[in-house]
Amino acid sequence: MNPQHNLAVSKPVIIVVDDDPAVCNSLKFSLEIEGFLVRLYASGSALLDERNIPRCSCLVVDQRMPGIAGLDLIGKLREQSVLAPAILITSHPTAELARRAADANVPIVEKPLLGNALMERIRDACAQTRNGSDT
Repeated sequence: MNPQHNLAVSKPVIIVVDDDPAVCNSLKFSLEIEGFLVRLYASGSALLDERNIPRCSCLVVDQRMPGIAGLDLIGKLREQSVLAPAILITSHPTAELARRAADANVPIVEKPLLGNALMERIRDACAQTRNGSDT
């Protein structure tokens, strides 16, 4: 058996949903360097339109996108039994958004995405997925 094949299979998959190509490409680059497999979607509807939403260890979702907002997308995915931990990224979250995200057990990481806050949340989410709850 090919040992590299086993390594590829065991890599956590991160789904990133953001309408900003620069954010998507930057996240894809930094996450792949950290050893994650990354699936990019330019909108919530693009992900919802998938015939079979891919299994993943974590969802990273932008709040402000055309069409469906990030937290609403996460709600729709939960209705479809996509239960992977989700992280909401946004700039200047309102108190109402913070309350709704907390009620949905979705942490917010504020843009600009500086430092290690997002990567730490993703690692925590992947650990949570490995310990029993995934899509």
